[in-house]
Parts: sequence; C-alpha cells; structure tokens
Amino acid sequence: MNNIGADIYLALIHNPIYNKLGDKITTTVTNYDLHDISRAAKTYDVKKYYVVNHLKSQQELVKRVKDYWTGGRGADYCYNRHQAFSMLEIADNLAEVTDKIEAETGKKPLLVATDAEQFANSISYKKLRDNFKEAEQPYLIIFGTGYGLTEDTLADCDYILDPIWGRGDFNHLSVRSAASIIMDRLLSTPWWEE
Repeated sequence: MNNIGADIYLALIHNPIYNKLGDKITTTVTNYDLHDISRAAKTYDVKKYYVVNHLKSQQELVKRVKDYWTGGRGADYCYNRHQAFSMLEIADNLAEVTDKIEAETGKKPLLVATDAEQFANSISYKKLRDNFKEAEQPYLIIFGTGYGLTEDTLADCDYILDPIWGRGDFNHLSVRSAASIIMDRLLSTPWWEE
C-alpha cells in the first residue's frame, strides 16, 4: 500500500472556464466525466469528487445521474457504480468546495491546479507526492474543462501541477484521462520501487 498521509479531494470546474477564443464561459457536464472520474477517485481513495457548475439545470442533471446509481434500480444493477457515485458532490463554485472541505476537516485545503502548460510555480509529481506524506492540511486537486482554468483560478492556487507529457509532443488529453493519470502518479502504490 502507499503511504500518502493527506486527505485528497477533487474538483472538476465548469465555471469560469475559457473557451477557444479566451472568453470566460460555463461548460456543460459530460456524463463520461461523472462516471469515469468518480470510479477513478474511488479507486485511489479520494475523499470526495466535486462537480462545480452554477447552472441549476446542470446541477439537476448531475443529481439525477447520481441518484440513479446510488439508489434504486441503478444501485441494485451495479453496486460498484453505487460506491463510486456515493462520493460525488455538486457545488456552485470553488469557494463553496473549499468551505465544505474546511467544515469537514477543520482545515483549509491547499489548492493544486492542473494545466497543460508549464508555469514558473509549477510543481513536479514527485515533489507533490512527497508533500502529501508530511501534510497536515487536506489537498484539493482542481481540473478544468473547456480550454482550461482561468488565470484568476490559477492565481488562487498554492501549486500548479506539471503538465502531463507522453512520448510525443501532443498534449491535449480529455479531462477524465488526465484525472486518471494524475491520480495514478500521485496516489498509486509505488510499483516502480518493487
């Protein structure tokens, strides 16, 4: 097993987010992001996975999907999906998420943004993983949708995680793929030490 000491939370941000023109927008919820990130988060023992979207219609959609898989027919049909969706929460904005985490843990979370670009204050996976071992505060790992988190959101974060680079120079993963890779790099049992 791993020796990660920190409580880890995830947030998938739908507003404010950039579109391809650089405008700040609200993106719509994607069903695959609900399913796949919830399942990965449960696998890596994340405390909660927050979907952040202020639109009531989008919140109702998330609630309907969650309710289906955590109660009644969906839970009976696929219990492990019930387990994954039980950790999914909905929030209007990032401040609400941090307030909920502080209310739950008694401590403000450290915020870790993810981005496909390198920044002056980027942190490596190894360094962040090492930080988790000594942590006295929870960590909130923040993923963006659309064309990424806004400059204001990035500026509010304590860390910005290094981009994911594969073998080539292509760097445009779906958020659910990126979330799974990042959770594995940060939270997996250290198989490379065996």
